[in-house]
Amino acid sequence: MRVINSEQLKSILAGLPSNPRIIASGNFSSPRTLLKVADEVIPEFKLHMLNAHGSGIPDREGITYESAFVGPAMRNHPRLVYIPSRLSLLPVLIRNFYRPDLVLLHTSQPRFDTVSLGTEVNILPRAIETARAHGGLVIAQANKQMPYTYGDAQIYESEIDYLVEVDEPLQEKPLTPVTDIQAEIGNRIASLISDNSTLQLGIGGVPDAVLMALKDRKGLRIWTEMFSDGVLELSKAGCLDEEILITASFIFGSQELYQWLDLNKKVRMLRTERTNDPSQIARQAQMTSINSALEVDLFDQANASHVRGKIYSGFGGSTDFIVGALHSRGGQSFVALPSWHPKANVSTIVPRLQSNITHFQHSYVVTEQGVAACFGHSQNDQAINIIHNAAHPSVREELISKAGEYGLL
Repeated sequence: MRVINSEQLKSILAGLPSNPRIIASGNFSSPRTLLKVADEVIPEFKLHMLNAHGSGIPDREGITYESAFVGPAMRNHPRLVYIPSRLSLLPVLIRNFYRPDLVLLHTSQPRFDTVSLGTEVNILPRAIETARAHGGLVIAQANKQMPYTYGDAQIYESEIDYLVEVDEPLQEKPLTPVTDIQAEIGNRIASLISDNSTLQLGIGGVPDAVLMALKDRKGLRIWTEMFSDGVLELSKAGCLDEEILITASFIFGSQELYQWLDLNKKVRMLRTERTNDPSQIARQAQMTSINSALEVDLFDQANASHVRGKIYSGFGGSTDFIVGALHSRGGQSFVALPSWHPKANVSTIVPRLQSNITHFQHSYVVTEQGVAACFGHSQNDQAINIIHNAAHPSVREELISKAGEYGLL
């Protein structure tokens, strides 16, 4: 590994092949300094990031975005190429189909002979291995403010070609208050979670509300692809099993959370192939998967990825964790959503999905109206439960009529 400055980086990047593929740290860990230099010196390139957020993502003619989970910085973009994939399988696609010419990392400062990927591990270990196996470059921006985390986050200096030292604040997750409806949904889900359960939580107000409602539980465990400040609050409240490591693959939240992560040996950051492997998930005690959706139909099929037929996000890890949770002894899978979409002024419980199906076969569909049991029930009983326990009262008669047409009643 050679330490260089931004000017030296320009001459190195200028020597890349035409239209290279760049895989960069995603979520709230964008390597903004490195991306700025790439934008300046590489005329045309493909930029592959997961759930890209915030400013600092280059955007101009000549740059094509690639993502299997679309973040706000790339959403609805005319030059976006969406790659359908469960998160657990994305490393396979990178190894076999989307090999990087350049990997740009956002890491901690060196510690002994390693740096840490900090808050974003995810697909990066596979990207590093693939680049090195096929003649690509691996370049890190080592940030004084990136926490040093353990597990698969630790990367040897020998795996990195060049390192640029930076000192820049990390992106933080904006504070968004939990709404009354989200709190009601969270309370309903929390009432079905017992002590000593293992939690996976998706992104959004409902997972945050669930964590807020679990402050009286004991022995909780965390095996998830991501977490935010809610897990820190559970740790402060003494709700977590102190003998079991907290396992995740990426993290975003507040400055307090990042400080808590630094050199915290109770947190283990693993690569996507491990956190999202359904067989590993199924081994966790009372694995409980909690994910949101945009709409759910009477066949317990959920759309959590598309709006008006266009990609909004992607599969993410929801399908991996739903399957793993249902195979876990005592496990359960929740899909959560408000029963009514206020902006569109439509029901989120629909007769049959007209959009893409992201996942299906859940233990429960939960709205502020109630909890609809699905797994273990016939499709007729699933439909009846969803209508009477999850749907908004104003659409129940219409749903009953449609259920009759579908032969569900």
